[in-house]
Amino acid sequence: MVNSKPLLLLSNDDGYQAKGINVLIEALHDEYDLIVVAPDGPRSGASCAITSAVPVSYGTVRQEEGLSIYKCSGTPVDCVKLALHTIVPRVPDLIIGGINHGDNSSVNVHYSGTMGIVIEGCLKGIPSIGFSLCNHAADADFSFTLPFLKKIVKSTLENGLPYGTCLNVNFPDSNEIKGIRICRQTDGVWINEFAHCEHPRNKGYFWLTGSYKNLEPSAEETDHWALEHDYVAITPTQIDMTAYGLMEKMKSWDWSL
Repeated sequence: MVNSKPLLLLSNDDGYQAKGINVLIEALHDEYDLIVVAPDGPRSGASCAITSAVPVSYGTVRQEEGLSIYKCSGTPVDCVKLALHTIVPRVPDLIIGGINHGDNSSVNVHYSGTMGIVIEGCLKGIPSIGFSLCNHAADADFSFTLPFLKKIVKSTLENGLPYGTCLNVNFPDSNEIKGIRICRQTDGVWINEFAHCEHPRNKGYFWLTGSYKNLEPSAEETDHWALEHDYVAITPTQIDMTAYGLMEKMKSWDWSL
């Protein structure tokens, strides 16, 4: 039997009930066959974490023609691993993480469970894209992102991605998006990352918080600049983290004992 539609595997780090992934399902269901395997609750900040100390399980949420939705007890990466191992009938044509509630530009790529999904797909040699909207609200408006999202999915399926690369796509929280920019990752850092709270019986406790500091606010080729100026930021991302320039320099160091 010939498969008439491309097969897409979807997941997220906000949980299968989050608005973002359900908007994504609605936007893509007509054109593609979808298998959704998403966490059973929020897993933001999970990055590429995997579950190894306890079992992982999944259950069916919904099934209909061209759409199967499952919830998983594990991390976003567990969802992808389990889906590829157990659930999908064939290798997906594309893996998508999102749509995330929140910004995954700049250094956030290293912490993001959404991008953990994408990196896992990339490690498996499958074209993968992460979509994020710079709005953390549970009821965020995703509607203005959809024409751009559909175009990016279509273009990626048509053109493919080189082995070892994936896409980190961030949408500005604006209903007047100016267009798409291909960007590099902004150099930035999180500061003041914990809020100390008093506790009557011990030394207190800490809530993760913080603020983002952009170290190159005027660099127009960066993802953060694009978002601040109402552009969709697409950052091609690679899984090979080797510092090739330093590797060559280190070959000239004196390594004798």
